[in-house]
Amino acid sequence: MRIDHIALWTDDLDRCVRFYAEHFGAEAGPLYRNPAKGFASRFLSFAGGARIEAMSTTALRPEPAAPGAQRMGWTHVAMAVGSEAQVDALTARLREAGHPVLDGPRRTGDGYYESVVLDPDGNRIEITA
Repeated sequence: MRIDHIALWTDDLDRCVRFYAEHFGAEAGPLYRNPAKGFASRFLSFAGGARIEAMSTTALRPEPAAPGAQRMGWTHVAMAVGSEAQVDALTARLREAGHPVLDGPRRTGDGYYESVVLDPDGNRIEITA
């Protein structure tokens, strides 16, 4: 068994796709629309096989959370970039591009080398070596 994908709501599908493609090398799949349900999505595929489904809706009102909020349930996605130098470089690029860096890069108590950043929708991303 394996996790096929995770999904996230966004209020700007194009912005979300651009962020993950530009900074994490995601390949965006075709746009899917269901006008009857006010739904649109695109799958973002990563080199290791993981995928994120970025979704938008006009029919529902997903409850917004404060950017980076810690709440019960899913709290972050961890993206392994391969080395500590790559964690440092990507974190610096994201900071320079104006994306919030909440923590790190640093070595954690459980042995990871990581930083924590926010995507444009305020979702936490751990960038790990």
